This record gives sequence, structure tokens and C-alpha cells, in this order.
Amino acid sequence: MNRNDWRSMAFRTRAFARLQKLVERGPVNPDDVVARRQGRGRLQSSAIGRRIFGAVDPGVRTTEVRIDGRRAVMYRPIDVDGPLPIVVNYHGGGWVQGNPEQSAWVASSVAARTGAIVVSPVYRLAPEHPFPAAPQDAWAALNEIVTRAGELGGDADRVAVMGDSAGGNLAAVTALRARDEDGPELKAQVLIYPSVDLYETFESERRFADAPVLTSAGMKVYARLYLGDRYGDESPQGSPLRAASHAGLPPAFIVTAQLDPLRDNGSRYHEALQAAGTSSRCTDYPGAVHGFLSLPGVVPVARRALDDIVEFLKNHL
Repeated sequence: MNRNDWRSMAFRTRAFARLQKLVERGPVNPDDVVARRQGRGRLQSSAIGRRIFGAVDPGVRTTEVRIDGRRAVMYRPIDVDGPLPIVVNYHGGGWVQGNPEQSAWVASSVAARTGAIVVSPVYRLAPEHPFPAAPQDAWAALNEIVTRAGELGGDADRVAVMGDSAGGNLAAVTALRARDEDGPELKAQVLIYPSVDLYETFESERRFADAPVLTSAGMKVYARLYLGDRYGDESPQGSPLRAASHAGLPPAFIVTAQLDPLRDNGSRYHEALQAAGTSSRCTDYPGAVHGFLSLPGVVPVARRALDDIVEFLKNHL
């Protein structure tokens, strides 16, 4: 990246951070969950927000379905015969906010370009529904989607999980559970700047403590809100890096962002998978901040990361 590209990236990142604070119109304190959710909703629905987050790919048909009694958004490629591979996508938001629509650009683009059905389920959010509600919902959604694969037009033998940030945590946790509980035989996992250890402070968290979009202080608040009375519980259902073994898991593609306090979470998980003999690829995207793959209108390298994810899934589904 040359100097002009770097300056452009820095400007775009600062502009987004200012816009996010302006549109939220809520207190700076990140544990005010209601204000955060409302601010995210205002940002997503605003005209500028739609440009920032990107549009649904025109090559898919979007429908809402009920999965495990909750809403899910399904993207199916147009004019592609089935049964199709299935990607179950878990949205981010620190386990306390977010919805499937925030990752619509990524999820729909993956569907259009891989020829797979992508299903993004809703899961219960903390602090109203603390750990382990979210991983329970993520697990239940995966199993129901696989069970109903034929009804949905999918192939139960070609299934992957994907998620970003808190959703990357849930994807990793679900892959562990599928291995340990004789669940669906997953073909791949895509973990996008995942949170994999809710207690350890790695170097990237110290180095980028005040980064745009996500700060070190915010990470700690979200973890405490998510775990509630279970804070201190080292279960791999909360911190998948702490699993006794990372062997026998599906091949992984881990996306990290250079300026993200969570960057080392992803690289450490990559190392753990490789050490256990699990195929893993980890790519760090220069100049990128946390959440960049949901911000194609702000961070141009998001499109390169999408290309890499599509290539990986095509090779494994």
C-alpha cells in the first residue's frame, strides 16, 4: 500500500468513526446496550449507512424463514439448480447487538458467487439472554438448517459455518460442538476477525487499544455483558481457543484486520489449529479495522477479502 492509499484509508476510517458516533446519538459508554442497538439501526437504515454497508447482491433471492422459532434471512442464488451447498452465517455485534442485515453484503455476495445458499439466523442477545444462550441458539440453528436442507433447497452433505467478530466466535464454537457431539460434518469454517478468548489480553489489544469501531475497553465490556454471572467460566463454548483439542475440525479460513485489537485472537486460533493438524489459512488485511468486511463503502480492501472467502469456500464446498 503506497502513501496515498494509506492516507485515503485512514481518512475513510476516521470518517466512518465520526459518522458512527454522530448517527448513534447515544452515550459514549458502551454498556448502554439500548442506545447502541438503536444507533446501529439508525446507521444501517440511513442513506449514508446503506452506502457504507453495501447492498444485497442482485444475483440472489432474499427470503425470511423461521429457524428454531426465530427469524433468519436466507440468500439463494438466482437461476442455479439445487441442491446447493449451505453456509450458515452468524452476525457480529459483541453478542449484545446486531442482526443478519448488517452482514447482508457479505452473505449475499457469498451466495451469488459460490452458488451456495447462505442462511443468517437470529440468536438471543445479552444481557437479557447471557451466555450460553447465543451458542445454544447457534448450535440449534445449524442442526435445524441441516435437517431441513432438502426443504430449503440445500445439500446436507456440503455445509460450512461463517461469522464475523462475535459471530466468528459462534462459528468456531459451533464447529467444535459439531465435532464433539456427532453433529453435522462441516466442510469448512470461515472466521472473520473472531473473538476466541474472552479473558486473555494479547499484544494487538494493547497496541490498538483505541482503534476505530472497536476498542480494548469495549471488548472487555462486551465480554462481561455477554457472560454475566458466568464471567470467569473458561468453557470452550465461550472461549474456543481454550478447547482441549483443535484436531479434527473442518478447514478454516481466518480473516484478521491489521488495526484491530482482536487481530491476535485470529492469529492465535490459526496457530492452535495448525498445531493440532487442522488445515488453516490466516490472512491479515493491511490498513483494515475491525468490522471492515461489513464496510465495503468505507474500506476498499473488504472486496479483496470477499474474493478470498469466495475462493476458499468454492474449494471446500
